[in-house]
Amino acid sequence: MSPTLPRAVHPAAWWAWAIGMAVAVSTTNNPLLLALALAVVALVVAARRGSSPWARAFRLYLWLGLAIVVVRVVLHVVVGLKVGEVEVVRLPEATLPAWAAGIQVGGTVYLEGLLHAALQGARLAVIIACVGAANALANPKRLLRALPGALHEIGSAVVVSVSVAPQLAESVQRVRRARQLRGDTSRGFRSVQAVALPVLEDTLDRSLLLAAAMDSRGYGRSVAVPRGVRVTTATLTLGGLLASAVGVYGVLDASTPALLGTPTLVLGLVLCAAGLWLGGRHVPRSTYRPDPWLGAEWATVACGALAAGLLVWLSRTTPVALEMPLTPLGSPGLPPLAVAALLVGALPAFVTPPPPPPPSRGPRRGAPSLAARAHEKMVANS
Repeated sequence: MSPTLPRAVHPAAWWAWAIGMAVAVSTTNNPLLLALALAVVALVVAARRGSSPWARAFRLYLWLGLAIVVVRVVLHVVVGLKVGEVEVVRLPEATLPAWAAGIQVGGTVYLEGLLHAALQGARLAVIIACVGAANALANPKRLLRALPGALHEIGSAVVVSVSVAPQLAESVQRVRRARQLRGDTSRGFRSVQAVALPVLEDTLDRSLLLAAAMDSRGYGRSVAVPRGVRVTTATLTLGGLLASAVGVYGVLDASTPALLGTPTLVLGLVLCAAGLWLGGRHVPRSTYRPDPWLGAEWATVACGALAAGLLVWLSRTTPVALEMPLTPLGSPGLPPLAVAALLVGALPAFVTPPPPPPPSRGPRRGAPSLAARAHEKMVANS
């Protein structure tokens, strides 16, 4: 299939790309690289999001990230550890009693500590933006169909929880649009009070409709599984998770024996896959029109993996290049390889097919109207 033909990209590919971008962002606190990563994520969302309700929720994640930065800075000013040399402001100082761990409230705020707190919040904000990009690009209902059968019930709960924010954003927009049509132009706290109750009512109605629809389609119902199969599945899955945890620790800690590293991690992944396969055999489920996995999906996953791999490699070989110089305070650098890695993450905006257009609610151009078709039918009958 040509990448120029409109179609929906597999949701798992978007999530893999977003996780790769989040891993890449987690390796740096350079404000220039963080701004570039945020611009890359916003570019991909603007170019490839569809017309679904969750596609309009990306702005909420940006506001959430901004709130995190503000809260992080405020906490540093109030109870943070004051370090640095460039003085910004002097605040009244108070030390809490010993039962409160002797936390110091207020004090002199220095520019170095303030920048460190802001950059920590900015890094978390960009990671949240990556998650918001995955929610805006990937259809959670289609993602549920791609999960293994053994994770079907857990996937249903995850999909419902992930789709809360997009549905809430849609409800807020619909209520605000209805208020504007009625001539209500109030702003500020009064508008929040006027919007909150209709949004809550709409959310409850949607929850009841979703519960009824899922119940009518058999969600939450289980089939009889032999006890031996259940025990074997649980043993394989639990053992695989434990082995994977030990393997990840062995890979990250160079002081552990080599046997506890990659071999244990591979063994844990194999056991988890076996447990999921065995558990999925007893979950009857049909899939209507399965989502294809073509070259665009592989390219999307490769872009996220390459961005994450290059940034992780740079963080281990030349970590100073990815850090903001705070002691002494200096201007951040712009490593060419890190910039190239983040720009690779923007390629899905160009190598993936555009999303399908929204369904038309009016008659198509050139189609006869209802009155014309009724007249033709009367003439034919006469």
